[in-house]
Amino acid sequence: MMYGFKIVDKLQKIDVDIKRSQLNYTKKRVLVSKEFTFDAAHHLHDYEGKCKNLHGHTYKVVFGLSGYTDSRGLMIDFGDMKEIWKNEIEIHLDHRYLNETLPPMNTTAENMVVWIYEKMAEALSMKDYQGARVEFVRLYETPTSYAEARREWMESE
Repeated sequence: MMYGFKIVDKLQKIDVDIKRSQLNYTKKRVLVSKEFTFDAAHHLHDYEGKCKNLHGHTYKVVFGLSGYTDSRGLMIDFGDMKEIWKNEIEIHLDHRYLNETLPPMNTTAENMVVWIYEKMAEALSMKDYQGARVEFVRLYETPTSYAEARREWMESE
């Protein structure tokens, strides 16, 4: 055994080495998170500063989704999150002029993060993802500046 690791002796097989009933370890709510980036241009209205001029950003979006695991121990597949992002959200954002492609709004990070939250929540409601819900969306406009929408704010206010 070199370097402290070992090659697996026998690959575990379902229904032989592990029962299907053992696949789901927990009945607790869990949170999964996935990040995406997109590049877009925008400008701000009724604003005195550099951002009143047309400019662009490489944005980063972080989703936090919570729910319950299914019989396999999955709440939502990361691939499903990517599919929702690509088909429902990114098409309105990536390499776009946001002032044209988003609903009428000032394209601030604060407004945009709420719109992104709503789009993800709507997509989750269309399928049964084990009680999945959006817990938070964080939108980075720069590496050190972000806006966030959280479920408790979105549902209670």
